[in-house]
Amino acid sequence: MPRGTLFGMNDWPEGRSHDRNARYGRGGADAQPEGARVMPHVRPGSVPPQQRPGYDDAPRSAPGFDSGYNTGQVYGMPRGAQGPGGGGRGPGSPYAPAPGGGARPAPDWGRRVKVGAITLAVVVLATSIGTYFWADGRMRREVDLSKVIERPQEGDCTTYLIVGSDSREGMTAEDKKRLHTGSADGKRTDSMMILAACGSGNTMISLPRDSDVEIPTFVGSQSGKTFKGTGRRVKLNAAYAEDGPELLVRTVEHNTGLRIDHYAEIGFAGFANIVDALGGVEITIDKGFKDKKSGADFQAGKQTLDGEQALAFVRTRYAFAESDLARTKNQQKFLAALADQAATPGTVLNPFALYPTLGAGLDTLIVDKDMSLFDLAEMFFAMKGVNGGDGTSMNMPVSGTRGANLVWDKAKVRELVRQIQNDEKVTVTSN
Repeated sequence: MPRGTLFGMNDWPEGRSHDRNARYGRGGADAQPEGARVMPHVRPGSVPPQQRPGYDDAPRSAPGFDSGYNTGQVYGMPRGAQGPGGGGRGPGSPYAPAPGGGARPAPDWGRRVKVGAITLAVVVLATSIGTYFWADGRMRREVDLSKVIERPQEGDCTTYLIVGSDSREGMTAEDKKRLHTGSADGKRTDSMMILAACGSGNTMISLPRDSDVEIPTFVGSQSGKTFKGTGRRVKLNAAYAEDGPELLVRTVEHNTGLRIDHYAEIGFAGFANIVDALGGVEITIDKGFKDKKSGADFQAGKQTLDGEQALAFVRTRYAFAESDLARTKNQQKFLAALADQAATPGTVLNPFALYPTLGAGLDTLIVDKDMSLFDLAEMFFAMKGVNGGDGTSMNMPVSGTRGANLVWDKAKVRELVRQIQNDEKVTVTSN
């Protein structure tokens, strides 16, 4: 077959034409090895397909033989994606080896976890700070304890005067009917209690609204005028009705000798809304009771109370023989259960539970001007701790009555106050 027909060319490389016939077909019989040949450029398409050398057209040992299998070409992959030699491992290829050769290094999972943890911590911190300032800005700091005069010395425990008022603020006519609150103007104290947060144990002391107390000399919260004490004795809730929270704090301090560090008050609507925001509060009722005035209708046993039911539970007094004393016990029991459910990771760390709860309570919660959100949180955790092994829940000790008023046991009250002031374990009991 003519050479030009097979290779599409008429000339061998310059300088080799003189011995081309002598070397052609001699294979390895020549005494000297054949030198490297420079092949002329072959234009694509210049060789008809039927004349191109195939897999079996040349001996496998022939110089320059290439079967196509030693290129490492990955079939189906564009040649542009392959590296030198068609192996698919050139720069930019997903199959490229790591710099310096060898396999691609495994992911540094330790570093990824560390970065993820730091990111999560930053997000949680930012959210917590935002929540703090949002909630702190909604607190109603309306009580000025600096107006209270002749105050007892400070003790080792932090004391809170917690007041539930019958305020109908923000309630619609439908709300008042549903919650059985009536439509009285103004507001009065519906419940009062002292919470002492101590290292030796937390103590919650209910102050019956019918307690017989003396109104001392005080400075009017609005007028700034001094009103001299005359020894006048009234029910405890009359002090609030006469001049508001400041006179109530002054009266409690004068009759107990215990300094009040913080004041917190919540109305009917706020109380019911907090309970509903928590999804109800679970409590065990020892004995069923009914009361048309409060709307109470309870069976004995464990149950979850919604806001309406909870308000009826803590307000009921006419269904009990001891009226006010029995009611204060129910109030303590429910508040401790509420705090136990509110001060949990499921509420505090869950924004879908925390924000509705704070929003429901802060709008109607009135506190003293020095009370921070941190102090409020401490109060709730102290209420929760009352149910703990070191906690104490009791009524103010009573020794008898004066008319319809309950007279406190002075000796027991004095010892109770001494133990709280000195952060001692409370051993005094109520009747």
